[in-house]
Amino acid sequence: MVNNAMAIRHSHRLQRLKEQREKLDARIHATEARIKSSERKKDTRRKILVGAYYLDIATKENKMDEIKNIMAGYLKRDSDRELFGLHPLSSN
Repeated sequence: MVNNAMAIRHSHRLQRLKEQREKLDARIHATEARIKSSERKKDTRRKILVGAYYLDIATKENKMDEIKNIMAGYLKRDSDRELFGLHPLSSN
């Protein structure tokens, strides 16, 4: 009977530890997701700032045609190409 009670206590303790581990795993996953999201936002912001810089230079130096030519070779999505007044690649 004593061994049975001890086994039940160990079983309950093990269950509590497993529940704690599940909660900790969820917290780790959520924290990792927040970090990834933050890094994506920073990367997007950098891209916007670099693009704004080059667009400003091209506008000031009257070189938007050069930018359009560069983008024509780079952009693959028709919705992106439309932003620069480029012809679509797909034939719908």
